[in-house]
Amino acid sequence: MPNRLALFADRDEAGRRLAAALEHFRDRDPVVIALPRGGVPVAFEVARLLGAPLDVLVVRKIGAPFNPEYGIGAIAEGGFRFFRRDDHELIGVSTAELEAVVQSETTELERRRLAYRGDREPLSVEGRTVILVDDGVATGGTAIVAAAALRARGATEIVLAVPVGPPGTERRLASDFDEVVCLEQPDGFAGVGRFYIDFSATSDAEVVHLLGLGRDVPPLRVTADPPADPVAGERTIEIEPEPNVLLEGDLRVPLVARGLVIFSHGAGSSRKSPRNRAVAEQLNEAGFATLLLDLLTPIEAGERANVFDIGMLAARLMAATRWIGDEEDLRNLPVFYFGASTGAAAALRAAAHIGAEIHAVVSRGGRPDLAADALDQVRSPTLLIVGGADWQVLGLNEQAAERLRCRHQIAIVPGAGHLFEEPGALDLVAQLAAEWFSRFLSAER
Repeated sequence: MPNRLALFADRDEAGRRLAAALEHFRDRDPVVIALPRGGVPVAFEVARLLGAPLDVLVVRKIGAPFNPEYGIGAIAEGGFRFFRRDDHELIGVSTAELEAVVQSETTELERRRLAYRGDREPLSVEGRTVILVDDGVATGGTAIVAAAALRARGATEIVLAVPVGPPGTERRLASDFDEVVCLEQPDGFAGVGRFYIDFSATSDAEVVHLLGLGRDVPPLRVTADPPADPVAGERTIEIEPEPNVLLEGDLRVPLVARGLVIFSHGAGSSRKSPRNRAVAEQLNEAGFATLLLDLLTPIEAGERANVFDIGMLAARLMAATRWIGDEEDLRNLPVFYFGASTGAAAALRAAAHIGAEIHAVVSRGGRPDLAADALDQVRSPTLLIVGGADWQVLGLNEQAAERLRCRHQIAIVPGAGHLFEEPGALDLVAQLAAEWFSRFLSAER
């Protein structure tokens, strides 16, 4: 069961919260440097939301020979070392024993450097502000040796940014960095992992994937001033999923569309929902066509039981997907689903039936648990977005996530309730959705 006392849902959420605290660095044109592996997902969110380039600096902790988890120093790319001399002298580690550990860790450091960067040169930090990011800090040894390596490469300002650390972190490390930003410094600190609900290991493959996105894909920020006319126009369409049933939808297609997102509305909602329309408009600005579709006729919507008829809603969503395939200007676009409330269950059931044609699914405050036996048949990468204050729905999403066999993730919007009415909450939903859909534009996922 998830730890309800945890401070962060996962590294992605920690990165988004950290980015908000670093917003004042945007004007300094920073470079974001991650400490792999766990720091990379955190740093990716920071770089994406600040519109900054992303790279890694490979470091390795030096543990005591008799207890590798007890850190007595660290090494970094370029041959930089940091040791707490008092520690290794106090515990009786000889110079020969220390060098043997250093040699072993140097070999692993070089393996990772080649795996993450290959022959590519590291990003230049000369004359730049560097934001050094990890998923947390305990002793600070790896961060200190990383700072030394970055200063040797010409960085003029180094900011250490971490989601969590022991009490006094900012004060204790102040002399080693120009600024230290540590969001949480809880009493009883006994390791970084206990303060995350999901602290699963970050793989080398994920590091390489996120570095590629951070290097090659422009940040997906929804700007205050969108292009003058990014959308060719909105038109109302009609779909007949079954005899004598006519459904209406609002279709908007950017002049250059990257994909098409079909919205699946839930209980008490319609295609005129201001929340889903706000998300759709921001997806349009990110280059996605959107179809906000009423899955029920006005008369049907008056019957409460219909909004929980997941089978019927899913069948109509599949009919809309088939309609897309018959439209000349839409048929070649990658198709995505965005579901809300009970509409999320319909989206997942439809995705399970259709398969690879649905490139990805996003649920906002959804009830994926209502998809029931279809959950383990879903193959489309699925993002479940839940408000941090919406505990009941969060629990239902966690239960549903345990049944998913596809690539999936739960993203918690801090402090948001079920309707995401809090300032900035829907903007974050739109950013998360745009990023998730962008990751899976290709059919090869």
